[in-house]
This record gives sequence, C-alpha cells and structure tokens, in this order.
Amino acid sequence: MTISAINVRNQFKGIIKEIIEGPVVSEVDVEAAPGLFTSVITTRSVKDLNLQVGSEVIVLIKSTEVSLAKL
Repeated sequence: MTISAINVRNQFKGIIKEIIEGPVVSEVDVEAAPGLFTSVITTRSVKDLNLQVGSEVIVLIKSTEVSLAKL
C-alpha cells in the first residue's frame, strides 16, 4: 500500500518496534523490509496519531526528512 496523494517515491510499509517519548519530541523506530528506520517527531503527533508499538505505518522518505502515516 502507498499513499498516492503525497508526492514521495520512497514509501515503506512497516511496524513500529519502539517509541522513546520525550517531553517535546519522540523517536519512533519502524522495522520495514529494507531495514530499521527512525523518525523524530513531536510527542504530540505520536499521541494524536495514537502511535503504539505494533502499529502498522508507512515510512515516507523525501530527501532530508522521514515522515510517518498511520494505516
């Protein structure tokens, strides 16, 4: 599955393996077919997206940023 409305070619489906929450930003580790990806996003976004260990997500990679989209 890909998100076609977003102009990002590198999209990898994966499972969240670990979330390290901080007061402002959190690290989200995602295991996907090519390997482990880590995204640093706001802790508020982690809560708003209800991201949890085991959640299925898509890792979106565009040049200097890595984004997540919850499935």
